[in-house]
Amino acid sequence: MTDSGFDIGLDDASQAGVYEVDAADLPALAAAARDSGLLVRRIDLDGCRDKQTLLLRIATVLDLPAGRGGNWDALMDALRDLEWLPAPGYVLLFEAAAPLRTAQPGHLQTLLDLLQEASHWWAEADVPFWVFMALDPAPTALRGH
Repeated sequence: MTDSGFDIGLDDASQAGVYEVDAADLPALAAAARDSGLLVRRIDLDGCRDKQTLLLRIATVLDLPAGRGGNWDALMDALRDLEWLPAPGYVLLFEAAAPLRTAQPGHLQTLLDLLQEASHWWAEADVPFWVFMALDPAPTALRGH
């Protein structure tokens, strides 16, 4: 049970994955994750319209070591490591992803696929790795994620 008495099961690695949420839900998810003892990082994608900016934002927020995260493969390697951010589990909250979806839907889909793969990898080690993506406006289901 969490400190707030409201437990949504974020400590269950088998249920972790990539989920689309309303932007208004991000603060409550952050609080629930912190109450569950998970490391929370908010990644604001407002104004992010290309791969380079996307990777830089993620690398900055996750404080990736120098030379890590400069391309998709490096980002995947970093997400499977996270030794510089030791925690019993992870929650990444992506804000304002709609502009990226509009400008570069392929980059967003690659990111979603990569994050889902990282979540599965961590689940095998029984470590929750959650991603909540706010694609407001015009939310849609992230099928297969």
